[in-house]
Amino acid sequence: MLTEERYAMILKRVKLNKSVKLPELCEMLGTSESTVRRDLSALDERGLLKKVHGGAISLDEDSLNLPEQDVEEKSKIFAEEKAAIAEFAASLIEDGDFCFLDAGTTTEKMIDFLPEKDVTFVTNGFVHAKKLALKGFKTYVPAGEIKKTTEAIIGAECVRSLQNYNFSKCFMGANGISLTAGISTPDRNEALVKETAINRSRMAYVLADHSKFDRIASVTFTQTECVQIITDKLNNKKYTAKSNIKEVL
Repeated sequence: MLTEERYAMILKRVKLNKSVKLPELCEMLGTSESTVRRDLSALDERGLLKKVHGGAISLDEDSLNLPEQDVEEKSKIFAEEKAAIAEFAASLIEDGDFCFLDAGTTTEKMIDFLPEKDVTFVTNGFVHAKKLALKGFKTYVPAGEIKKTTEAIIGAECVRSLQNYNFSKCFMGANGISLTAGISTPDRNEALVKETAINRSRMAYVLADHSKFDRIASVTFTQTECVQIITDKLNNKKYTAKSNIKEVL
């Protein structure tokens, strides 16, 4: 089967079902996973679909309420893109900053690139706190409950703790970014923590690779025009006209 024939069959299936999984495409096309992955990458680069972990989704409309992955799964996806985003975000930190660092795999990568400066951090990331302390940064952790899947500290106690702080900058993760629904996450308790941190910050940054765009999770915690979004590279430029976006690749 010719490459363009495979492309046409993939696009037809994605358009029909809105999303497809890798094994489904392999069976339909009678080809290997590596070939299908290359096809999906090529179609994603052309802006014809969105490649996600384990398959692809349609660009015809925002994808709603996608399931949340655990930290181990997330850390393996778009690792190079996340590292580039994290490195740029870390370069924004200045002497004297008082920063909130959200739990998440991309924000965690920021720690590897942090400059040796006089900076204080508050983080709801259980792993983040240990790494920051080991690098010699003054680090505070809010009270609250640890969520197993994301290793984030959440809950009413966490929100109350954050309401006492005035951050110069905050760096947030996200599961979905949409022009219609804003920036979202699947968990209501995590959303409240994110919203509070953003409201208590002079500058708010959202770190999100390209796969998070045109996706809507269950709970919106801010709007695209309220933050600066740092991403790798967008094929669809509709966001750049209506949002403050920095592409790093």
